[in-house]
Amino acid sequence: MAQSEFNLDHEISWFVLPSYWAKIIVGLISCMCFANSYDGDFVFDDSEAIINNKDLRAETPLGDLWHHDFWGGKLSSNTSHKSYRPLTVLTFRINYLFAGGFHPVGFHVINIILHCAISVLMVDVFSILLGGLQYSSKGRRLNLAPKASLLAASLFAVHPVHTECVAGIVGRADLLCALFFLLSFLGYCKAFRENKEGNHFSILWVLASVLLGAIAMLCKEQGITVLGLNAVFDALVINKLNILELIQKVLHKDKSLENVGLFKKGLLFRITLLLSGGATMLCMRWRIMGTGPPAFTEVDNPASFADSLFVRAINYNYYYSLNAWLLLCPWWLCFDWSMGCIPLIKSVSDWRIIALAALWFCLIALICQALCSQDSHKRRILTLGLGFLIIPFLPASNLFFRVGFVVAERVIYLPSIGYCMLLTYGFSLLSKQAKKKKMLAAAVLGILLINVLRCVIRSNQWRSEEQLFRSALSVCPLNAKVHYNVGKNLADKGNQTAAIKYYREAVRLNPKYVHAMNNLGNILKERNELQEAEELLSLAVQIQPDFAAAWMNLGIVQNSLRRFEEAEQSYWTAIKHRKKYPDCYYNLGRLYADLNRHIDALNAWRNATVLKPEHSLAWNNMIILLDNTGNLAQAEAVGREALELIPNDHSLMFSLANVLGKSQKYKESEALFLKAIKANPNAASYHGNLAVLYHRWGNLDLAKKHYEVSLKLDPAAPGTKENYSLLKRKLEQLQKKGDV
Repeated sequence: MAQSEFNLDHEISWFVLPSYWAKIIVGLISCMCFANSYDGDFVFDDSEAIINNKDLRAETPLGDLWHHDFWGGKLSSNTSHKSYRPLTVLTFRINYLFAGGFHPVGFHVINIILHCAISVLMVDVFSILLGGLQYSSKGRRLNLAPKASLLAASLFAVHPVHTECVAGIVGRADLLCALFFLLSFLGYCKAFRENKEGNHFSILWVLASVLLGAIAMLCKEQGITVLGLNAVFDALVINKLNILELIQKVLHKDKSLENVGLFKKGLLFRITLLLSGGATMLCMRWRIMGTGPPAFTEVDNPASFADSLFVRAINYNYYYSLNAWLLLCPWWLCFDWSMGCIPLIKSVSDWRIIALAALWFCLIALICQALCSQDSHKRRILTLGLGFLIIPFLPASNLFFRVGFVVAERVIYLPSIGYCMLLTYGFSLLSKQAKKKKMLAAAVLGILLINVLRCVIRSNQWRSEEQLFRSALSVCPLNAKVHYNVGKNLADKGNQTAAIKYYREAVRLNPKYVHAMNNLGNILKERNELQEAEELLSLAVQIQPDFAAAWMNLGIVQNSLRRFEEAEQSYWTAIKHRKKYPDCYYNLGRLYADLNRHIDALNAWRNATVLKPEHSLAWNNMIILLDNTGNLAQAEAVGREALELIPNDHSLMFSLANVLGKSQKYKESEALFLKAIKANPNAASYHGNLAVLYHRWGNLDLAKKHYEVSLKLDPAAPGTKENYSLLKRKLEQLQKKGDV
């Protein structure tokens, strides 16, 4: 066996480096690939998982992390996606704490460091997978495949499909899972330090491996698959099990079955430990989840909703072939592959069936070689390669439960280990046959350089949402979500005309895309195109009756069309579907104010501030309404209450200052006006109202100064010209009296 292992490395025309130098080089090139993403923004799913996730904030008890999903929602909720990754969220929280807020640089740097650490660990992992597990007499593990392990680790470090995990902060779940996955595998290998035959092993290291697998699972669900791979490794490498021979003996009920290796001392015990650990993890995971599996929609994973078993099977296999293609040729990468990006295969006449045939032809050929080869070394490498390729992918395969995506580049971070292993083995076979081995080595080096370049380009696209979303237009032009996200990004930047174009395309591609309808309706509402806005929002709530945001926006449009009863009904329907909806209560209050239902308006705004104490607009409207209706004492009390909660809000300072001025509390009013002006010096109304205060107070020179500032900022400021004229006449009269 040792001779065979030597030949594998001997045939590869590659660099021979000491282990520490190999690790340094792999670490450096992995860093070089993604270093330019360090100063990127929060993009795509980062908003929900980080910025809008209350679990990151100090005021949220740490214990809540163990009862919430990855996005900060309650696991027991029917709307939860059940993605239970508390340790990943904990690292986000630590990032937030040390950065003092949502500063993306620290988040990105940690991701880059994690990928570098994983790539360095891959040197050790590949040396075991490709060279076998052997220890020196001093108990030091031998690297029997230094060239092969360096090549495989380099291929892993620079694979462009890893960009989403490294450059996208949410990808940390996959990185942390991979880190503890590899530590679990290496820990399992350490259990056989004394005797690689498995007759003697360390139970502590086996249990440590199970514990590390549990930690990997708490980072991302895929982590549990390491237990299966440890079992496969134990059978093939430690016990040198020949699977084909075992199957034949079982089928023929051969009495020599005990000599095959399955019943060697310790193997069944270790497998039992791994199975028990895995079963315990799954049981605890199911109990924590609280309810049944997550509920996904047809747009997330259309194949899983197909009525025909044939259609489901064909499309699932087509998805597998796409994942394989992304590993083989990672040039067409996209942040999202759902919503029509990959149309369903509904007939065997679809030319894409060829991809399925190619995938299964390759897999069957590899499986046959793995089972039937007379070379034990070849059998071991191919079986382990296929194991690392397939087993970590199983949770994303739709075989056990429906997943919420079609293709996701992040889920092939771990399976790429098996791909790099098989590719390295294929390169060794080519090297054995090739006459010009240096040219073959140069070709592999060229592939590595191309992959580095692709990583740099792709990680640069992940630095901002605009680049990320636009890069997807050429890859998935049929994806409604891509057009929606491009439109949303343009709308956020104020380019409504361009945003409308992309929103319309999103609705065209997916006529049931309610979020695109809602956003498009919002823009049309702001542009006073109320009829079309109402049609879109009405259609959105018809398609999804519990879409609270669309009901609220429909109410705003109906209010603008002066259909007050319908608007009120829409607002209450929104609140029915989302009990805690402060913005809806705010808009309901505005409706009641327009109808002179002052008590109802105040109650609605009060509800908004109870649900969201920092709702400045609701507080402001309460102060203004009480002021306008002559309830100065109540307006003052509300204003003071609001400023205690939001002490730096200049609009609240301004509103309360107006009330205090009318109550002849000039000094306090002046202080608030000046504070508001300091916070927002270019607000003409602030200067104009302060001038009125000084005018009333008798400080005419200061009144004149602020009237002039107000008119300079806004020459058409309502009432300011008239007040300024009155002041000038008064100053002229005073001057004449002074002259007399």
